[in-house]
Amino acid sequence: MRYIIIGAGAVGGTIGGRLAENGHDVVLVARGAHLEALRRDGLRLISPHGAATVAVTAAGGPEELDLREDDVLVLAVKTQDTAAILQEWAPRPVAGGGAAADALPLVCAQNAVENERIALRLFRRVYGMCVWLPALHLEPGTVVSHGAPLSGMLTLGRYPRGADETAERIAADLRGSMFAAPVAQNVMRWKYAKLLGNLGNAHQAICGPVPGSQPLMERLLAEGRAVLDAAGIAYTPPEEERRTRGDQVNETAVDGVDRPGGSSWQSLAKGSGSIEADYLNGEIVLLGRLHGVPTPANETVRRVAGEFAREHRPPGSMTISALLKLVEEEAAAPPLM
Repeated sequence: MRYIIIGAGAVGGTIGGRLAENGHDVVLVARGAHLEALRRDGLRLISPHGAATVAVTAAGGPEELDLREDDVLVLAVKTQDTAAILQEWAPRPVAGGGAAADALPLVCAQNAVENERIALRLFRRVYGMCVWLPALHLEPGTVVSHGAPLSGMLTLGRYPRGADETAERIAADLRGSMFAAPVAQNVMRWKYAKLLGNLGNAHQAICGPVPGSQPLMERLLAEGRAVLDAAGIAYTPPEEERRTRGDQVNETAVDGVDRPGGSSWQSLAKGSGSIEADYLNGEIVLLGRLHGVPTPANETVRRVAGEFAREHRPPGSMTISALLKLVEEEAAAPPLM
């Protein structure tokens, strides 16, 4: 099997780098300065275990590759980019006949819960992956993996449910490449639990990892659980996730430096102009509107995070008290008719 990692950032770079280190055929798909660095120097993978340069094939898009029957597409971009990117890959021809959307498995190694649904409109075989993988990508050609002793836990299953031989083979390759990789019959149960954990990404990006954020996080989680319960959506309880992960993956400083922020913080730090909050906090807002559950905390951080991204405001440039004030104003506002 050849793994084509579409989006070789923090998550995709770590997955692809570890697979390549352990003898698997890997293509990293990237763009801009990151692509240039990968082509010129390979992938610099830094972790608590040390630093290594991994020789990988790098491509800028599907037009640069001849797709094969044994390819596995691993999508590791932010949710806001999923639809446009899959439109590029879906019609590409595969050696032996057919298009990628009909012939190849697609793994959504992403946060949020909308990616698999977007993918299933185009691809016949879609797999969800619940990603617990602390990593950092700010410098072209370099990814820092903060997980130890394993680099991450990647729970995998067929979407919308079930498991098959392909899932088992991918999981086996991941387990041989420094990952915990359980196979789940209902992977979305895991991904909805991860969604709850990711509700803090936006406020961390807006305010930074500062003291005093716990009351806001508790409000975000309470709204999230309320809407999932109202919608009848199952999610893995925290104790099951902790029991499954155990001590296999712990976020660890690298060269004495902690990871300054998660994926949303990194989006603002890189000035990408977009952020995933519409599909994290925004998923809770959507479900709240569908099921009549107020979600003022999630609506506020979703809106403010979007403003930060569009205006290229630096991460951590709003105080937690100012953000909480906006939440209170949203909660007190009369409902729109």
